[in-house]
Amino acid sequence: MKIVLLITDEREAYRQYEKEAPYFGTAPAALLQGLEMMPELEVHIISCAKRKVQAPVRLGENIFFHSVVVPKLGWLRTAYQGCIRAARRKIKEIGPDLVHGQGTERDCSLSAVFSGYPNVITIHGNMRLVARIKSSPPFSFNWLAARLEAFTLSRTKGVVCITNYTRAAVESLARKTWVVPNAVDASFFEIKRQPATPRRILCVANVDSRKNQNALLRSLDSLGAGRNFELIFLGRARREDAYGREFFELVDAHSWSRHEGFADRETLKQHLALASGLVLPSLEDNCPMVILEAMAAGVPVAAAGVGGVPDLIRDGETGILFDPRDGKAIAAAVEGLMSGEALARASRAREEALTRFHPKTVARRHVEIYREVLESAHD
Repeated sequence: MKIVLLITDEREAYRQYEKEAPYFGTAPAALLQGLEMMPELEVHIISCAKRKVQAPVRLGENIFFHSVVVPKLGWLRTAYQGCIRAARRKIKEIGPDLVHGQGTERDCSLSAVFSGYPNVITIHGNMRLVARIKSSPPFSFNWLAARLEAFTLSRTKGVVCITNYTRAAVESLARKTWVVPNAVDASFFEIKRQPATPRRILCVANVDSRKNQNALLRSLDSLGAGRNFELIFLGRARREDAYGREFFELVDAHSWSRHEGFADRETLKQHLALASGLVLPSLEDNCPMVILEAMAAGVPVAAAGVGGVPDLIRDGETGILFDPRDGKAIAAAVEGLMSGEALARASRAREEALTRFHPKTVARRHVEIYREVLESAHD
């Protein structure tokens, strides 16, 4: 089976054209790990870029990479018309059985539905939900992305949803939906844990009102006074924003907390090896990769029971779910990360992660979906 994956090259997203090789979001990269374990597949990745970049022909034994250059005019301001046309030409050269667009944030889903081949798309970030939650103004990026997402949902053969939360948001528009969780980079299963003293509790997310870090800090006032632990925040933060200023004031006021900035995946692995727990107090979330990564590493998890998170954690069995608007519930959940039962829950979570989130497992499920779509196309 020959598959084209349309994936954003993060060199374009972050204007890092000088890097020697493409790199992708954590979920697509983990899926590629699994697809590489299936030699019966021939996988071609197509990514659009505004500049010519170095492009190795192969990223794996059965994985090929194609970068197509699209002038600036061919992007969002023209509804990605340049990307659609460039991708379509390359897809025609390759002649795949099926095209899979990864994500609705940019051009990938549009290029998939206009490819001329059987296609599916995966929704990673629900752009219509994001635009609504953030009250995005007309013609802003999120506003436009939300409308383009709606356009593609009814025109693809089917939508791969990473949680039931996503499925509920798209099933009224999509012809067909499947729920397949994100894959986790296999190296997270190999982390050797050596929890530090005092206990380290991680909160991994960019600092934002939706991620609710300030409420977390306030909720732990009484707990911080009686427990010997550190609360470490990993993620980008903007001091110039009102929420960011308040966050740094709260961190400075609590001796047991600190902000260490953005952590790439290698740095995150080092933190997970030393951590006693992970807490995510988000007010809205779909499928936070760090929850899956912590589960794979055997790190106890407590998270707000919102959005798609209950799809990932079984409360009291593989983690702790709590109400992010209830300060006492947040404090009790963090205390639960340091209890004797925490390691038993984390052990069960790791076994479940091996079953559900390993790259090969997720890749096999994708191949089943591809076959289903191709069979229906021939009916």
